Amino acid sequence: MTTPLTVDFEHPVTRSRELTGKPGIVRFLDLPTRSCVMIDGDGPAGEAAFAPRLPGLYTAAWTLRFALKKRGIMTRVGPLEGLWWTVDGVTDLDAIFGDGERGTWRWTLFIALPNESTPAECDAALAAGRAKLDGPYAASLRIQPLTEGKVAQLLHLGPYADERPSIERLHAAIADAGLHPTGRHHEIYLGIPGRGDPARLRTILRQPVA
Repeated sequence: MTTPLTVDFEHPVTRSRELTGKPGIVRFLDLPTRSCVMIDGDGPAGEAAFAPRLPGLYTAAWTLRFALKKRGIMTRVGPLEGLWWTVDGVTDLDAIFGDGERGTWRWTLFIALPNESTPAECDAALAAGRAKLDGPYAASLRIQPLTEGKVAQLLHLGPYADERPSIERLHAAIADAGLHPTGRHHEIYLGIPGRGDPARLRTILRQPVA
């Protein structure tokens, strides 16, 4: 029987440390709760599915940034992130990556918000974001906390369609550490999906663990 590795979880001091890493190298982090502007979706991912939702997310995030700037607080709009799962709870990668199963995908796109934001500023940012969306999408736009706690993550280079080996590496490292996945698969897009050379895309793949 293989003895599980002893894992020391890093405690990132800044958000920027959470968004770094070397390709294929798994890191274990203990993350704080974050406030995020979120919107839901389902079915296959892609530009057609994301496009009608992104104006609400980015308008809310930029509205909040400018509100903080007026108070002398300089922040950045964070990267687009996504939580992924299947409607039936399937975790088998053959099923998840199979063309016939993508209709069962469910996902939430979001952008993390600065901790310095006040409730009034968040309410105004959310209203501005909803004003940029059609009715069905506006109803889904919201601000809520995200708590993941202990996670494993790695940096994937290349097209989103080629993520499977990186996901397998991530889950193998989790198992070797004597841990198991919990929660939803999490991706952080260090760029804008659909733009740039697919071979140069950088995506952080994250999985909560216990």
